[in-house]
Amino acid sequence: MSIFSTDSKLYRFMVRFWDLVKLNMIWMLCSLPIVTFGISTIAACSVTLKMSEDREGKVVHDFFREFKRNWKQGLPMSFITIISAWAVYLDFQLVGAAEEHRILFIIVGAVAAYILGFAHLYVYPLLARYQNSILGTLKNSFEISMRFFGRSILLVIVLLIEVCLIIWNPTTLFVGFLVGPAVIMYTISGVGINIFRELEKRPETIVDRSAEELDESQQ
Repeated sequence: MSIFSTDSKLYRFMVRFWDLVKLNMIWMLCSLPIVTFGISTIAACSVTLKMSEDREGKVVHDFFREFKRNWKQGLPMSFITIISAWAVYLDFQLVGAAEEHRILFIIVGAVAAYILGFAHLYVYPLLARYQNSILGTLKNSFEISMRFFGRSILLVIVLLIEVCLIIWNPTTLFVGFLVGPAVIMYTISGVGINIFRELEKRPETIVDRSAEELDESQQ
């Protein structure tokens, strides 16, 4: 079999890589106003979830369809994510300024980073896949992280490795600019989709209704 055959692993890798580059570019452009960060991330995760399941789709078309569909949840989610990250950052900044209460700020910052980090770990794939309230989705994300703690910790380690590789040197930084955020979302979606599938088989449900069902109802 030729390495340039449409069935070859190299060809499939290049197609997937190009899809991630396109997704990364439109995600960055649509996130530029900052307040649209959440909408863009939900839309991008809807695409990476499909990629993780090897479902066919058109990256640009699917992204903008989900961007229009999810702005009501994505807009407030932008503020929640930004404010949460800022609050944790501010707490650790105060560690150096408040010598008398340094230990207290370290403990508060570590606990806040733990809770907010795991509450956000799966939140965007969950919002992309299911219909639920924002607070309910944040709660589900944290509970999933705790229930599948081993996988979640491994995911965090992989994400940290990816970030380190991206900032390793100017060359990797350039590649990271082209595809880095999309690869990170793809990684989260790949782990998340397997967990979601396991939960969907159980009697109890973590959501109201899947995005796939919503698609079918709108056709």
